[in-house]
Order: sequence, then C-alpha cells, then structure tokens
Amino acid sequence: MHKFLLFSVFFLMASWARSQDVSFEVVVNAEQTGEANNSVYATLEQALREFLNQTPWTDRNLQPHQRVQGSLLINITSRQGNSFAGSMEIRSSRPVYGSNMQTPVFSFRDPLFSFEYTENENLQYSPQIFHSNLVSIISFYVYTILGMDADTFEIDGGTSYYQIAGQIVSAAQSSTHPGWSSTDGRQSRYNLNLDLLSNVYSGYRAALYTYHRNGLDLMHQSLTGGKEGVRDAIMQLQAVNQSRPGALLIRIFFDAKAREIQEIFSGGPAVDLSGIYRALTRMAPTYSRMWRSIPE
Repeated sequence: MHKFLLFSVFFLMASWARSQDVSFEVVVNAEQTGEANNSVYATLEQALREFLNQTPWTDRNLQPHQRVQGSLLINITSRQGNSFAGSMEIRSSRPVYGSNMQTPVFSFRDPLFSFEYTENENLQYSPQIFHSNLVSIISFYVYTILGMDADTFEIDGGTSYYQIAGQIVSAAQSSTHPGWSSTDGRQSRYNLNLDLLSNVYSGYRAALYTYHRNGLDLMHQSLTGGKEGVRDAIMQLQAVNQSRPGALLIRIFFDAKAREIQEIFSGGPAVDLSGIYRALTRMAPTYSRMWRSIPE
C-alpha cells in the first residue's frame, strides 16, 4: 500500500510537470454586459486559467523559466443564457538569452469570439474533436503561440504546432461559429493558420528566427551584432511585404514588436540602418510616429 501511494504521488507529480508548457494570466471583463458581478464570469476566468496552465499541450518537461509566458483578456459584450459574445486579446512572450528580459512574440485581437459555457463546466481538449467553441479557440491559440515560440528558436521549428492548430480549425468547421472559415475575413483563425503553414510566408518565419536568435539573443555578447541581427530580420520581412503587402502576419509582428524595435534602433551602438526607416514605414505605417526617432 505504501509503495502504491508513493507511485501515485510520483505519477501525479510527473503529470503536473508535463502539463506546464505555458504560464498564462487570464482576465474576463464583463462590464459591458451590465452584470459583471455574476459569478459565472469569475468561474469562467478560473476555469480558463486552469485549462490553459494545466493541460498537457506537449510531451516536453520544461523548467519554469522555459515556459511560454502569456496573457489572455476576454471582453464579454453580450450574454443570452449560456451563450456569450465579445472579443479576446491574447499575447505571448519568451525570454531573451543572457538577460532577465521577456520579448513579446505574439499579439492578436480576435473579434470573432462567441461561445457557450455552463458554470462549472469541465473544459476538455482534443485536437480532432469539437467539444466547444471556447475550448477550440483557446486551444487553437495555444498551439499557434507554441509554434511561433518554436520558430524563434529553430528554423521552421513551429510546423508541428501549426499543424495541430490546423486540425483544430478543421474540426471546428462543423460548428456555426465565425472565425473558422475562409469566408470569415483576413483576420480569421482559418486564414491565420493557413498563412503560417504556407510556403509563401516562409520568409516571415525565417525572420522570427533571425530577429530572436541572431538578434536579441546575441545582445548579451555584442550589442552591435544583436542590433545588426534585428536589422537583418526587418529586411527579411520587407521582402515578404513586397510580395504580400498588408499581410496579416506582418501586422501581427509589428503589433508585438513596434515599441521594442523603436527602442533598439533609437539608441546604442551605431550600425548601418540604410533603408530601415523606409522599410518600417511601408510595412507598419500605423506606427510611423515611432519610426521618426530612428535615423534614416
């Protein structure tokens, strides 16, 4: 009996360790519904926090500092019984080698957010089975984030995660909820996944690697070398933008990175920044005020 208990404790500890792939903060805001104090929203927030942080998304055994850091903000704008609608904002970051810094990798607002939820409902995930739109959406973004994180460490390192996200898209197309179809607009989950798996955007994924491994991760050794790596990544993105102007992935990149890029290029050791100002202005005109501090 004693040995059985020890084995059970060990098994549970091992399962817990495997489950820690991500570390997410979760906030559910329901002020626009006029019933923000309803217990269902606090229950939903806790259920999502546990679902995100305790589901074994991969078979990796990561140390706390290796887990993908993220935040999820859900804004509920309407509710009818167990049906909810609104938007969600999800972000992720990863550590910069040789420092205590976290660098943003993914920042995305999904306006096509609707789901059914019953208070105290058990959230279960399976990539090939559609359990609920809530589970499918959250799972889709977890694997998208894991893929982008992997791409920052290894060329095409995120492919297997994007493929799992694609399975979630396929399974969710049996539902009537928006965001899973090619007809739901450029910002749909369908098109985001399609772009990430397309060879057309291989340059984008290569730029993720260059920016982080040949840029930020080298800055503890050489600020000049790291800054040059970031510059090279921007020029890789420019090539992508020339063939696909206004691409969703380009916008996602700068929504996450604009302020960081401004800070990198506005100070520190001098490097050749020929063409950088023009490239940034063309790719991300929304952030043109930030680019003005960068030498032309």
